[in-house]
Amino acid sequence: MERVDISILGRDYSLACPPEEKQALTAAAQHISQLAGRIQGSGKVSGNERIAVMAAIQVAIELLSVKAPDGPLGGLAVGDFKRRIDDMNAMLDAALPKPSSKAR
Repeated sequence: MERVDISILGRDYSLACPPEEKQALTAAAQHISQLAGRIQGSGKVSGNERIAVMAAIQVAIELLSVKAPDGPLGGLAVGDFKRRIDDMNAMLDAALPKPSSKAR
């Protein structure tokens, strides 16, 4: 494991990761630090915890709007894909008989 030192909103953090993940972890931390800095700079949100939550929400939005590459799901955003899977699961749950509550 390698140690990675990062700073977000003036606080230092030391994280451990496998060597092959160090570059990705550093890039992710820099992305979060930039988002948190922008949120803090807007002056609309105060408190590091609230800023961290807002940054996490922004990252989730970015993740869920990532489009799938070409292929059977090409152009479909991750969030849309998840919603479709959830809808299919709900349809299956509604179509399947409910398990009996009586123990045998």
